This record gives sequence, structure tokens and C-alpha cells, in this order.
Amino acid sequence: MEVRRFRLGDEAALFRVYFTAIHEVACRNYTPEQIGAWAPADLDMDLWANKVQEIRPFLVELDGEIVGYADVQPHGYIDHFFVSGAHPRQGIGTLLMARIHEEAKSLGLSELTSDVSKTAEPFFALHGFNIVERRLPMLRGVTVPNALMRKQLQRDG
Repeated sequence: MEVRRFRLGDEAALFRVYFTAIHEVACRNYTPEQIGAWAPADLDMDLWANKVQEIRPFLVELDGEIVGYADVQPHGYIDHFFVSGAHPRQGIGTLLMARIHEEAKSLGLSELTSDVSKTAEPFFALHGFNIVERRLPMLRGVTVPNALMRKQLQRDG
């Protein structure tokens, strides 16, 4: 497996990862209506492309296929963190989390935060994140519960 930065042209592959992560994995914790609101099949691809270009995620490639991606913003917010529904529990998320921590260290961040799905909460907790607040955001008119999670980072020196 290789970790690399996003490149123009990766947008469609990232959408497949996002879509399968939600439709094949998160579906265990959310209703069909919530899944459809969170990851509609007819999502505007121009809006999608703009979003992933803006967040500049790290990607994991396995045999040339993008199988996961995650970002960390300059202030420590993890906006997207998804592993393909076809590749669960293969260490892809752990690899991405390690890369995010490396980036956070290079940026001198003191904490990481993310709005985490019910499905991803145990994974984030395993990596030292704690729930700060349970939230009920609306997506396309549907409530899709999540939790704000935070991890304090160790400072060197």
C-alpha cells in the first residue's frame, strides 16, 4: 500500500471510496434515508471535485486502486476520512490515521478534531479521540447523527 497526496484526476475515484464507505459500511448504523441524504448517487460532481481539491486529502493506493482517503486541515480538523467499502479492516484506516498524525506534527498542531459518524466512532476512539459532543446535523433535509471528537496531541520539547 502506498500513501500519497491528492492529484487532479483523483476526484471520481475518491467519490467511489466515499460512496461505498457510506453505502456498504456506514449503512449498518444509519437508515436508508440517512444514507441517501449523506451520499446521494446523483451528487453534483463539480461540487464534489471542488470539495476534494479544497481539502487536498492523502490517499491510499492498493495495486494502483485508490482504496481510502483522509485529510487534515491546517487548524487540525479532519473533514473527510473514508475507506472503500470493498476494503474494510485491512489496515487502510490505520495507515491514513498515521499519516494524518505525521502531518499534524509537521504543522505543529496541538489537537485534532472531526465530526465522526457512529460507524467510525470506535475506530477514532481506538486512536485516542474522545467524544466532545453528540450532534444532529441535517443533510438534504434528513438528520444524520454524528459526534464531534477530539484528540490532544503531544508537543515535542
